Amino acid sequence: MKLWLDADATPRDVKEICFRASDRHALQTVLVANQRLQLPVGYTHLSAVRVEGGPDVADRYIAEHAESGDVAVTADIPLAALLVPMGVVVIDPRGQEYTAESIGERLSVRNFMEGLRGAGVETGGHSPYGPREKQAFANALDRALIRALRPR
Repeated sequence: MKLWLDADATPRDVKEICFRASDRHALQTVLVANQRLQLPVGYTHLSAVRVEGGPDVADRYIAEHAESGDVAVTADIPLAALLVPMGVVVIDPRGQEYTAESIGERLSVRNFMEGLRGAGVETGGHSPYGPREKQAFANALDRALIRALRPR
């Protein structure tokens, strides 16, 4: 089992939580980005993959290499829509798990909002990322990893 991070847009706090979880569970963790990543010293289970620049290149890499039973962290709903049917557990940086039941609706809402933004409508955005969101993510990641690491 691997932990995948869509590292281009993942908040620093979320990466740090993942690094500690990787160390705690001796879990291979792969950060995928289209820019050079500096991995922190002392975490032996981390690796980074740098993909070519361009839209969705990191997403495609993760979708092509992730396997059923893996866990992925991304806020990218189209990527989640590819991973969930493959049996990958997907969590966003705010601690929401994308499921087979919720991904279709989340993708529809995302596409609708993107259409509004494309038409010039101000749609706002997420509230600031703070301690509540960080804790929700840490809890969701712990639950997902415990389920994924459980012997079958």
